[in-house]
Amino acid sequence: MKLSFIKTHPQAQVPLRMSDHASGYDLFACLEESVILAPMQRMAIPTGIAMAIPEGFEAQIRPRSGLALKLGLGILNSPGTIDADYRGEIKVILINLGTEKVSITPGMRIAQLVFARVEHFSFEQCESLDETSRNAGGFGHTGE
Repeated sequence: MKLSFIKTHPQAQVPLRMSDHASGYDLFACLEESVILAPMQRMAIPTGIAMAIPEGFEAQIRPRSGLALKLGLGILNSPGTIDADYRGEIKVILINLGTEKVSITPGMRIAQLVFARVEHFSFEQCESLDETSRNAGGFGHTGE
């Protein structure tokens, strides 16, 4: 399947799958110079990419596991959702959950982009719901 995109900045890098079986496409920081994220600081990092996601799909922004483990970098609102009707630049809200400052450098792989199908529903109010073995059992109801 093909996906139309534009570079909103000349230095932007095209999202890439880093292996044949990878489900995500790495996103790259599109920065003129490095920025520092202090512990617990968050920042929207530009990618320099905008795209036309086909109707019936969304793109999800997910953390990179290596950055999470090695540097303590995470993504707020993870997974972030990019709707099919959005045409602006994709930005990644990084947060430094580690104890040391982290340098985000130009061209750094900062997140993964995963595409997923989206189903749409219409809501119908009713008097009761069908019963299940769980019913209203909430957080931790299975013992953990």
